[in-house]
Order: sequence, then C-alpha cells, then structure tokens
Amino acid sequence: MTVTRQHFEDATAAYWGAKQLQRDQSAIKNAVGAGTAGSVRGGKHFDVIASLLAKFFLEAGYPPESIRVSKSQGLELPGYYRPQKQWDLVVVHQGVLVAAFEMKALGGPSYGNNYNNRVEEALGSAVDLRRATLAELYPKEKPWLGYFFIMEDGEGSRRPVSTARGALPADSVWNNTSYQDRFGIFCERLVAEQLYDAACFVTSSAENPKPIELVESLDWRHFSAAINARLTYLRELGLPG
Repeated sequence: MTVTRQHFEDATAAYWGAKQLQRDQSAIKNAVGAGTAGSVRGGKHFDVIASLLAKFFLEAGYPPESIRVSKSQGLELPGYYRPQKQWDLVVVHQGVLVAAFEMKALGGPSYGNNYNNRVEEALGSAVDLRRATLAELYPKEKPWLGYFFIMEDGEGSRRPVSTARGALPADSVWNNTSYQDRFGIFCERLVAEQLYDAACFVTSSAENPKPIELVESLDWRHFSAAINARLTYLRELGLPG
C-alpha cells in the first residue's frame, strides 16, 4: 500500500500517543526492527515516524536488512570531521547510501533552551557527511539526506522572540519572528544550500495532534515527493535490483 497523507497524520498523532498506527504501519515497524529503536532516541516517540519513512523503501523493493532503524542494526555513517555519526534511519543497499534521515523535535515550555542545539545538530550532521562525500568516503551514488522535525505548537513557540543586541546586527529576516518562524526559515535554508535534500517541518501538540504545515515547500507533500524522486532515480540505475 502506498504511503498516504493519512499515514502521515496517523504517525504524527501517534508521536504524541494520541492514537495507534494502522495495522500495516505496525507490521512495517516490526519488519525493520523499529521496536528497539526507542533506546537509540531516548524514547519511543520517533519509532512511528521511522516506520512511516521505512515504508517508502520496503514498498520500493528494498529488503528489510537494508533498512536500519535501531542501534543493533548499525546506524553509524562515516564522517570527515569525526569517524562516524549515528543517524536515525539509514538505508544502505549494495554499498549505496540510498537515504539517511535525522528526526528531531522541540518542545515547550522553554523552547529557547534547545533551539540552538537543534540548529547546530542538524548543521553539523549534514556538513560532516557532505564533506565526507567529497573525500570519497561515499564512492558510489551521492548520498541523499532527509530531515524531519516536529515542533510543539504552543503559545511559547508562536510568540515573537527578540534578538539580542550583539556586537553586529543580525540578519533582518529574523526580526519579529517566533521559534516556529525561525525553524521554517532554517529548514528552507538547509534545503536551499543542499545540506539536506528534503526537509519536513510540522507543528503539532498532544491536545491537537493533526500536523500543521507552515511552509509549503517543507510540507509532507513535498517531502514524500522528494523521497519518491530518489527512489525513481535509483530504480533507473537498477536499484534495489
């Protein structure tokens, strides 16, 4: 069954524990070993998102052993500035890094405490792997990177945040922006600079789990289209084969 909009909404709701995934999602999760992924991510919230993304690759014909979602399967990929970095979902087939995903979240009430950490994590992971690619540590097809981010929707994430009076003025694009606005700008720039091939940015909450997509280019429709485009590209080259 093709991955649908409903699967995406169910997975986002399940992230908050609002309801269960459909039966086929549970089967996908079991097939790729996502049941143990919670120990990697400090909780099981992202297991449902991992199973949703894994579904694209299973349905494209990639064997379960090529889809890694748990530490025991080996989620580490070579870096340039460090030996390895652990990703959240890795698909490797016949020596080709088909896709690697980072899945992160930011919750309240103190959004500012971890905002900069999330930005630095995403930048560091991508820059390290992209530089490793130039160093021919990924000698076959160019790696494809995806970034999935959920921000808790709340007053604190919607309220405009002031920038500090620093030694030099900040880019005016950040003026009068909320944390939701800022993360949208950040994700757009990640893709524009080709650090990630696609990004999906949604806001949601346990009270209202239906995902809110603030930036069209970062919505589920664009994200899933980018994944399918990667699968089509590799299919033309004989993968999974």
